Amino acid sequence: MIKINRVLVLFFVLVGFSNISYAKENFFQEAKKEFEKKKMDNSKFLFQRNIVFNPKDAKSYLYLAKIFNFEKNEEEEEKNLNTTLLLEPNNEQAMYMLIEIELKRSNYSRVKKLRDDFEIICSDLCNKIQSINETLQNIEPKKDS
Repeated sequence: MIKINRVLVLFFVLVGFSNISYAKENFFQEAKKEFEKKKMDNSKFLFQRNIVFNPKDAKSYLYLAKIFNFEKNEEEEEKNLNTTLLLEPNNEQAMYMLIEIELKRSNYSRVKKLRDDFEIICSDLCNKIQSINETLQNIEPKKDS
């Protein structure tokens, strides 16, 4: 009888974990569909819900950053980009978005460091380096003569 109880408990535990795993994936996929339909409020809610189940999901933080970019909420966008890069330091899309924020602020030293890191990790967005360099030249601190 004890063996049957243990097997039943093990069964329910495994079923519970598989449902949690399914829920995590389902929230992300649903959120992504809503994002693609430009339903930002629904998408934001679902990405945040996905993070509750999977707090280390860098993709959800990146999508939240994109949503906050769409909403023109730079502070929340930056927080989510930093979290994305904390979890996934080689995420070139997040790094590029952070570079764009710092370029708007004319933060020369921060952009230069991010650009150097970006050059190391880029694979899909390497064509953006030239435009970053051109913008950097425009904000470069002028030397006094």
